[in-house]
Amino acid sequence: MSLDQQKIHREQSRFNMVEQQIRTWEVLDPKVLDLLKKLPREDFVPKQYQGLAFADIEIPLGNGQFMLSPKIEGRILQALAIKNTDKVLEIGTGAGYLTALMASQAKRVDSIELDAKLSAQAAKHAAAHGIKNVNFIVGDGTQGLAAKAPYDVIVYTGGLSLMPTSVESQLAVGGRLFAVVGEAPIMEAILVKRVSEDACEREALFETCLPILANAPQPERFSF
Repeated sequence: MSLDQQKIHREQSRFNMVEQQIRTWEVLDPKVLDLLKKLPREDFVPKQYQGLAFADIEIPLGNGQFMLSPKIEGRILQALAIKNTDKVLEIGTGAGYLTALMASQAKRVDSIELDAKLSAQAAKHAAAHGIKNVNFIVGDGTQGLAAKAPYDVIVYTGGLSLMPTSVESQLAVGGRLFAVVGEAPIMEAILVKRVSEDACEREALFETCLPILANAPQPERFSF
């Protein structure tokens, strides 16, 4: 296959990803769809999985971590409706593609990742695309990042057994938090909105299942 043919094939695969996976999963915001078409997902995928860059799967990143599927990335972006004045906290950088997507919409992104190698790779990919408004942090972000709060947007990119209610306090009024909560095989995507200093509203968005985030708090288990 020539370089031109490879490019045509890649662009057709990208088009199919957006139209057949993402749009059909109720992602209809034109700004989100345009961004997913524009920012090359394949540049953030590990080389050994390049052929799966546009597939409807979670791509392995090593150490039990995965890149979110395209439709989940699209639903997250649509639900959060990120503005160019927003300060974003991402918990779990992973491949850095969602990081780059959010950075393209936000004022600033703090992205915290437990795996130093993944964080460095994500930073490299972001730099290659001229994305300069991300602060890549190596560490455990399961309890948020209170020292830099408040945030307009907080995103957990891995599953949680429990809703992170303590992290809700790190949202600014009007802020939004996205998390996938529950136990496999059925978990629920939740959008939390801080409506005042003292109150949050929660909305169930859709059912899905994500690998549990490393070090995420676990419910008490009773033994008899």
